[in-house]
Amino acid sequence: MDNLLDILFPKFCLGCQKEGTYLCDDCRTLLDISEFNYCLCDTNPARILPNSKNGTCSKCKNKNLSGLYFALSYKESQLAKKLIHQFKYKPYLKDLAETLASVLIEHFIKTGKNTNDIWENSVLVPVPLDKKKFRIRGYNQSEELAKELSKILQIPVISDVLLKIKPTESQMTLKKAEREKNLLGAFAQKNPEKIQDKKVFLVDDVYTTGSTIQECTKILKESGAKQVWGICLAREG
Repeated sequence: MDNLLDILFPKFCLGCQKEGTYLCDDCRTLLDISEFNYCLCDTNPARILPNSKNGTCSKCKNKNLSGLYFALSYKESQLAKKLIHQFKYKPYLKDLAETLASVLIEHFIKTGKNTNDIWENSVLVPVPLDKKKFRIRGYNQSEELAKELSKILQIPVISDVLLKIKPTESQMTLKKAEREKNLLGAFAQKNPEKIQDKKVFLVDDVYTTGSTIQECTKILKESGAKQVWGICLAREG
């Protein structure tokens, strides 16, 4: 079936237009996949030491989120922007999820964060979409990414504990204070027993100021999550 689909709907590299894949080996080498993890500070985030179990520095240690994994710099890579844009907007390349998940896995390997103790007793929770955006797109890009990560990491995806109950404006167009106001009352929890005492990895596409993930994290921790970490394809700051 996959071979037939490839014949009928061939894939082309989003970097160089070579046929066969969304990201050819040559263009993949152009992506500067991060070998390090960084804290949650908005400006000049500090590099986290490789053997550290913390994802924050002394300045951001009071945030709800325990730390963040991200593979790419959103501002510095036009190819990264194009990959993520095509994943979220027309022509809605849903199956880009597999390629993008592999980029994240490479980041985990490079940073030494692909060990069993990190993923033990954990679940993946995608940042939800509101119903209108889901109808337009036909899928939640964060959930598709989480599903592909789940296949490799062998940890479950829980998609029905975090709900988006209010439509919001695009965070990319708003200033920090506006982003926080935009998200007030936007999320709710359901089935909290599914994440009770679990380490939750909250999956999203781009981390900007962190307002969305922080709001979701607050709700997940109120629902009984032991820890919440973020996993994003790219970080804007």
